Amino acid sequence: MTFSDNFKISSMQDLIDTIDELGFVPFFQNEIDGFSIEEHIGRGCWYTDGDDGFWPAWEWKGPVIRKMKCAYGKFLRNKAMYVSPKWFPDFADFRRDGYDFDARFDDELASFYDKELYDLLAANAPVMSKQLKQAGNYGKNGRKGFDTMINRLQKQCYVIISDFRYAKDKEGNEYGWGVAEYSTPERFFGKKFTSSVYKRTPEESYSRVLKHFMKILPDADEAQIRKILK
Repeated sequence: MTFSDNFKISSMQDLIDTIDELGFVPFFQNEIDGFSIEEHIGRGCWYTDGDDGFWPAWEWKGPVIRKMKCAYGKFLRNKAMYVSPKWFPDFADFRRDGYDFDARFDDELASFYDKELYDLLAANAPVMSKQLKQAGNYGKNGRKGFDTMINRLQKQCYVIISDFRYAKDKEGNEYGWGVAEYSTPERFFGKKFTSSVYKRTPEESYSRVLKHFMKILPDADEAQIRKILK
């Protein structure tokens, strides 16, 4: 199976099977044709298919993350992507350039502001975005730059979205948009991740990921793939 195939994702199980088989599954359309859920979603499973407030692809996010124990976050040029448990250690290794966050900061490759946010998140993970902002005094009348920093930490694979939570009415019914819950891969995956993330060099991990992307994206050229992997 590749992203060039004419497959459809028409259920949550279809999405789970796709992530498991292909390893990297972006949510939205991007620079590479066909490389997204949006372009392979089945009829009635995308938000533009109806006005009843039921958007299955969005509502599958939390359950898929919990059931698969997969990584989800803004990993692809500030766009969200699922990464399977099998491939996330190599992906994180090359994105981190082999550094854990403290080592990155010690080598002056991360700002003090990023470290403040990362340390706050790591100490409280898993933590809802609202509570994280409140704890760090980020917002309109407080400190600035939360979205930029949290997106950068996701791109570098130090932070992932570990679930989506919904507000509830008086009867306990969920409503509205799911709100992101953040965690670190170390907390979310545990020893399975910490024992494998740095077992190869970043160059070896990058080579493995690049080779896999070329396999699942046979119609894309190598330059396109290298560009989105940056």
